[in-house]
Amino acid sequence: MWACGAAGGSVEHLKVLLLVNPHASSVTARTQVVIEKALAADHAVTLAVTHRRGHASRLARDAVSEGCDVVAVLGGDGTLNEAVNGVAGSDVALAPLPGGSTNVFARTIGLPEDPVEAAAMLLETLAAGHIKRVGLGQANGRYFLFHAGVGYDAAVVQQVERRAGLKRYANHALFAYAALDTWLRHYDRSEPRFTVHHADSGEVAGLFAICLNTNPYTYLGSRPFNVMPDATLDTPLSMVTLRSLKAIRLLRTAASALGWGPAVTAHRHVHSCTDVTGAVVTSDTPFPYQLDGDYLGETTRLELHHAPNAVALALPLG
Repeated sequence: MWACGAAGGSVEHLKVLLLVNPHASSVTARTQVVIEKALAADHAVTLAVTHRRGHASRLARDAVSEGCDVVAVLGGDGTLNEAVNGVAGSDVALAPLPGGSTNVFARTIGLPEDPVEAAAMLLETLAAGHIKRVGLGQANGRYFLFHAGVGYDAAVVQQVERRAGLKRYANHALFAYAALDTWLRHYDRSEPRFTVHHADSGEVAGLFAICLNTNPYTYLGSRPFNVMPDATLDTPLSMVTLRSLKAIRLLRTAASALGWGPAVTAHRHVHSCTDVTGAVVTSDTPFPYQLDGDYLGETTRLELHHAPNAVALALPLG
């Protein structure tokens, strides 16, 4: 095992688990074979394929108990979220390889969208021993890498997952359709759905909240959707709550996130906090939530925490 956080020196013949979600949007049999062969040229690679929801977490936990050095994940953000919940708290390094439709976290840390190119970059990262411990968010005890979404966006993710078979082909068009369909038919916008309790800044009632561990919140094609630009893996969490989902306000907020107009946090219907180490979201009636783009159902209480130095991450050089 290496000393995580050290950057420099040659590291050879690592035990690598290549964890693959074959159903992810951009994963193909050829891509899987090419990446496995590339990694196996320098390291001892074991292939594991996910078959059902939650399977990646169990496979990642097994990798920890079996003394693996690296869990490389070829899949989307949902698979990556499961894997981080298997390796967090250990010295096993998490290595994302983009295989989904958006690959928010992989792109956030500087990986190319092409998984084969990302694998080549990973080999350079491992050769240099460029592993760093970074912080994660937690929601009701489950870790998240880049964000937790509460309310409206979780309802959108739910609608996307109901049409999961289209993600490989429709991609961002599917999300745009689901966002409009959810706004029109699947989410009550008439009054606040929950209350966010902040330790330092009191309470705010909202319809849509995002707790961010990194920025951007997501990508629209090649364009980042910047909500809290100061959110990084080296800082505590950031929290943004929308008190209104009126069409004009939502569109203006989206335009700001895409780089047109004032910052998202400048809008009067937006409440924001930085350096958040903990917050609680409550409601008398259940509200939906999602972590890293993975819909997790409804709850009446969501406890959010920052977990510093929670995972060893293979970070691209530079």
